Amino acid sequence: MAHLEMQNITVRFGGLKALSELSFDINAGEIVGLIGPNGAGKTTVFNVLTGVCRPVHGDVRFNGESILGRRPHEIFSMGIARTFQNIRLFSKMTAAENAMVARHCRSRKGVVGAIFKTPSQRAEEAAIMARAKTALAFMGVDKFADTAAENLPYGLQRRLEIARALASDPKVLLLDEPAAGMNPSESSELMKDIARISGLGIDVLLVEHDMKVVMGVCTRIVCVDRGVKIAEGEPEEIQKNPRVIEAYLGQPATP
Repeated sequence: MAHLEMQNITVRFGGLKALSELSFDINAGEIVGLIGPNGAGKTTVFNVLTGVCRPVHGDVRFNGESILGRRPHEIFSMGIARTFQNIRLFSKMTAAENAMVARHCRSRKGVVGAIFKTPSQRAEEAAIMARAKTALAFMGVDKFADTAAENLPYGLQRRLEIARALASDPKVLLLDEPAAGMNPSESSELMKDIARISGLGIDVLLVEHDMKVVMGVCTRIVCVDRGVKIAEGEPEEIQKNPRVIEAYLGQPATP
């Protein structure tokens, strides 16, 4: 059974149809790429999956259960985490504090424990800090745990945002253009990181314009254009698909 399914999703913004009867799924162990030209509806897909945007038609199912109507924090707590095209870190907070914020979705202690600093509350806070630091180490930013996010170089901020998502122990991770602004060396390292994340048993949905990253790490690719799915298949199939070439990859030069 697919872990995450979009079933005939239609989204309208006024008279504009952003997504039209869009269906695809993410199965266990997959890294799925979602590609398409600017304005194709890719970020809208992420907003639907995370409860930010509600479709006018269709359903979203997670482990067989509909999650339509759930609030973003509820979906996050269920195990669907995301990063953003434009970095959204808490700039004045340290790297460790950013990761701890995400981990608090697993907190079980209430306001009373927080006020009186009960032993169980202190133990939970220590566990949250430990998990946050593990996520930072996984993404190679643990040396900067006490550095304010705004003082980190761009590439490390990208890594921190992924670490923050991982600290929540997601079952599905949605990566929105994680290679944006990276140089070729950083993009190459990112590909290894995404493969390592998949190795943790986390399913990945990747939106990315860097085709080297997409083709190099994804097991399956979905291509959308103007909110409509125009192709789906393995990377080799997508590279040769005439509709994808026309809509996104660019027509090959004719002699």
